[in-house]
Amino acid sequence: MAKASKSAFFCKECGYESPKWLGQCPMCKAWNSLIEEPVVKTKTVAKGLSSNTYKKPSRLSEIQLEEEDRFHTGFEELDRVLGGGAVRGSLVLVGGDPGIGKSTLLLQVCKNISDSKKDVLYISGEESLKQIKMRAKRIGDITENLSFLCETNLNIIKETVLSEKPDVVVIDSIQTMFNEEVASAPGSVSQVRESTNLLMQVAKENNIAIFIVGHVTKEGQVAGPRVLEHMVDTVLYFEGDRFASYRILRAVKNRFGSTNEIGVFEMQQAGLVEVKNPSEFMLSGRPKNATGAAVACLMEGSRPILVEVQALVVPTAFGLPRRTSTGTDVNRINLLMAVIEKRCALAMSRYDAYINIAGGLRINEPALDLSIIMSLISSMKNRAIDEKTVIFGEVGLSGEVRAVSMPEIRIREAMKLGFEVCILPKVSLEKISFKGNIKLIGVSNINEAVSLFS
Repeated sequence: MAKASKSAFFCKECGYESPKWLGQCPMCKAWNSLIEEPVVKTKTVAKGLSSNTYKKPSRLSEIQLEEEDRFHTGFEELDRVLGGGAVRGSLVLVGGDPGIGKSTLLLQVCKNISDSKKDVLYISGEESLKQIKMRAKRIGDITENLSFLCETNLNIIKETVLSEKPDVVVIDSIQTMFNEEVASAPGSVSQVRESTNLLMQVAKENNIAIFIVGHVTKEGQVAGPRVLEHMVDTVLYFEGDRFASYRILRAVKNRFGSTNEIGVFEMQQAGLVEVKNPSEFMLSGRPKNATGAAVACLMEGSRPILVEVQALVVPTAFGLPRRTSTGTDVNRINLLMAVIEKRCALAMSRYDAYINIAGGLRINEPALDLSIIMSLISSMKNRAIDEKTVIFGEVGLSGEVRAVSMPEIRIREAMKLGFEVCILPKVSLEKISFKGNIKLIGVSNINEAVSLFS
């Protein structure tokens, strides 16, 4: 008689389990995503216990909400991304590249929360207590309400949390934790999934806000099964160049708020410092009278941000022109250059094009289209755009300039930073009644916008 299999194959994208290896996951259709791991033994429930498992459901009118269910983290930027602050009983996953500042940010958050007379427990599986103290010296004095623990055994961690009953717990990181009931190694699909499930139960049953740090793969995704992101309440990504000073905190999932908000931080000697006005540092260092540069006003959630679009157009040395983009989708650049060639009768197929969004932001908003087109034509014709002009609008395949959301908020942000001219969709201009010290020019197609600088 054949022995029962002690291992199975798990999909690292969706967690699908298969008794044998498959080239493609039948659930999420991902290729080469199944890896072999020991089978997790689960306890069976004896028959006849169904009468003891009944739990009375609650009506919506019986559920009481309190103001203390959400509390501030001490960072307005982080509170905005979380939807107004951390929520009790929530499980928040923070991911990012190595050295980007995840542990530093959470340590500062722990300090801020402990200063407000709340008990905080910081659990590290990567650093010793002496290493944590060396890092904590940079961020200021630590109160007695903040405690530290170096442990990777989740059973010990669970008993410690239930005994101490803190308001906030930080786990750094989930890939170093292990559950004794799971036979696989720490960081594997089974361990990460079961460990996160245990922490989620602790958070929900004891009304504790838990932050967990997650490592990322070379593709920029949180390591482990993709189901991990579905289990937690909020997923935050820390973006930016580890050798640059600015960091972007972005929410890709949030059950308690919007996923369109971002937080901007600057890495300094004393830790991370929040940037209250990102538009100022995005536009810092702009060259004067430079060709191929245009300023756009974009919306990240409820916040307007001014960014500089830089374009470099040069004749191609080969038969196939090269297109490169940093900060936006290169396929969108190819589409917009085809629109220019068709609607403006400019031979863009003979030129290489390089697009850069200054400041390190990753922009996908359609309102960036018109400023990209203007910067490309400015570089091609070697004519500079007035540095006091801001441009935004979505461009269609027929060359029309379509309306964008919240144009009045964008105009006010541009006026606040000293811009004198705003080029926007004519449809959006007709819908607002804005009065201010800024000249508004509405355009209905890209030819009208190009003619302003001819």
